[in-house]
Amino acid sequence: MTAKTSASVSNRLLSLDFLRGFIMVLLAIESTGLYDYLYEHTHNGFIEQFTHHPWHGLHFWDLVQPSFMFMAGVAMAFSLNKQWANGVSWNQSFIKTLKRCGWLFFWGVLDYAVRPKGLSFELWDVLTQLSFTTLVAFLIFRWSSLAQIGICIGLPLLTEVLYRFTHVQGFDQPFTDQHNFGNYIDLLLMNKINKGGWVAINCIPTAVHTIAGALIGKLLLSDNKNKLGRIMLWGAICLLIGFGLDLLNITPIIKRIATTSFTIASLGWCLWFLALSYWWVDVAGHKKYLTFFTIVGMNSIFIYLFFEIVGSRWFNGYVSAISNGVLGWFDAGELLKVIVGAICIFGFEWLICYFLYRKKVFFKL
Repeated sequence: MTAKTSASVSNRLLSLDFLRGFIMVLLAIESTGLYDYLYEHTHNGFIEQFTHHPWHGLHFWDLVQPSFMFMAGVAMAFSLNKQWANGVSWNQSFIKTLKRCGWLFFWGVLDYAVRPKGLSFELWDVLTQLSFTTLVAFLIFRWSSLAQIGICIGLPLLTEVLYRFTHVQGFDQPFTDQHNFGNYIDLLLMNKINKGGWVAINCIPTAVHTIAGALIGKLLLSDNKNKLGRIMLWGAICLLIGFGLDLLNITPIIKRIATTSFTIASLGWCLWFLALSYWWVDVAGHKKYLTFFTIVGMNSIFIYLFFEIVGSRWFNGYVSAISNGVLGWFDAGELLKVIVGAICIFGFEWLICYFLYRKKVFFKL
């Protein structure tokens, strides 16, 4: 990981920084445990949307990881466009991308490696998935749009074939938790199965999100006058196909194994999220009050690693112990302690990002 100092950030796509920051803010708050606590104690339908669906179905929170990967693709298009405009060769860009993917894989493995009972090797983190999808998106970046769309169709079809037709004994139920092909591959790779149903080969279908993000990034960089219309149209088509596959009982929407219907439906939502952000920020010019989010979005990798590694293992507990101790003097209830603790944890994390932003320091992989 390297820290880069920039004299100017004016050439960035502000809507992308805002959207990425918005997602990271939601993730940072989730890392405090606030959503889980509120849902466990209220079972509120709105709060439930900030939890992953247990299996067949779709919650808002299931769209966070696809959005993260999709935005990485959009950012790749802007980055490569800048590199090649400055005379950087494809080989140099490839080496840079390869290094980035290596670091993504390293930090993704490290995120889950340290356990109370010792070290563990796991491939379920979003960063390990992103290391694969980024490399695939880069390797086909210069292909025609039709060829890349063909890959986006082929990857989910490959997943369908693997899940439906491999017929490995004990793992031949394509859409059943703990008994599907993804679980079998996890046994081969890690000698374990995720109790929550997540599988490592989700990186194959979710490469679609990063490839599609790169395609949209190129569209935004183009002189096309109907960018928003195209993004909205493709979003509608993806939503229709994704939810149609589920409603017609062809392939169920299951985020934990990234089924075809989930991959396509979630891509539709990603397209609409970006279209709304792009229209509101870059077209309509509402840029005044977005700094709160962009400060986090411009150091997304740093803050993700911070709350995943430092936060969950030390920082959250330390800050909560202080806030709970102070509130204990006033006989505050448990709910208030949880809320105040979450605000304090997130507040300190945001201030770290603000400090880096003021110093023009942006961590890149």
